[in-house]
Amino acid sequence: MEIFLQFFLSGVTVGAIYALIALGFNIVYNTTSILNLAQGEFVVLGGLFMWLFFQKMELPYYISFFLTLLTAGIFAFLMERLTIKPLLKTGDPLLLILITIAFSILLKGLLMFIFGKDPYGYPPLLEGMPILLGGAVIQKQVLVILAFILLTMIFLYFFFNKTILGKAMKACAFDQVAAQLMGINISRMVMLSFVLSGIFAALAGILITPITFMEYDRGAILTIKAFTASILGGLGSIWGAIAGGFILGIAENLVAGYIHSGLKDAISLVLLLIMLLLKPAGLFQKEEEVRLKKL
Repeated sequence: MEIFLQFFLSGVTVGAIYALIALGFNIVYNTTSILNLAQGEFVVLGGLFMWLFFQKMELPYYISFFLTLLTAGIFAFLMERLTIKPLLKTGDPLLLILITIAFSILLKGLLMFIFGKDPYGYPPLLEGMPILLGGAVIQKQVLVILAFILLTMIFLYFFFNKTILGKAMKACAFDQVAAQLMGINISRMVMLSFVLSGIFAALAGILITPITFMEYDRGAILTIKAFTASILGGLGSIWGAIAGGFILGIAENLVAGYIHSGLKDAISLVLLLIMLLLKPAGLFQKEEEVRLKKL
């Protein structure tokens, strides 16, 4: 039971990170119907730039934290303005997805040029002896990750349901033409969705780097896992992305612990194929809801 609890809690930790990255996927998809496959590179950017500000430049943690999120927001803004906006009117989702892949390759090369190929890490926000829970060992950084997930959920609920800006983004998700007729600036909403997506991904990078270290080339596998989490919960569903992230993280750790550690990365691909074949709408969405979003 102790071993199971250890695997389960480790899965919850990793799942929280996948959930944060998947949130960015769904925010962009809801507004534009585009899959931003550069999402994983923003996770890497968050971890590496946090190291730069916090360890290399020796700035205080909180200043480094906000500077990193600001940097990710600027990169996401430039990505949308320079690559997505000029081609958005074509209405070709495949072309736009390919553009995000090209940007991810460019960003990966830039990060390799700046930081090299070495892994980087820095001390967690909460240091000290780990916590024992039912025989399982929990690092204090895990509590920080779970706290940020909770704060993110609260923020998204109030943002999308209680603010004019959030309601405008939801309107774009349902019908861009109708939203434009109501005076909503579609271009601005698309830009905002990419900026939020980049910030959430960078936040995931900041939180996970003290536990696992960060390298320039981890973006691709993180993108795949976040996409799998989005599909599990239902592409376009904010709460589904969170649930899908936790399901994937727990499944990965249980398979790695009880079967073979080499299958940890493969399980996301297996789950992705199963979901696309059997229930493409996701576990928490009905096919009718997906069709309504596309109308």
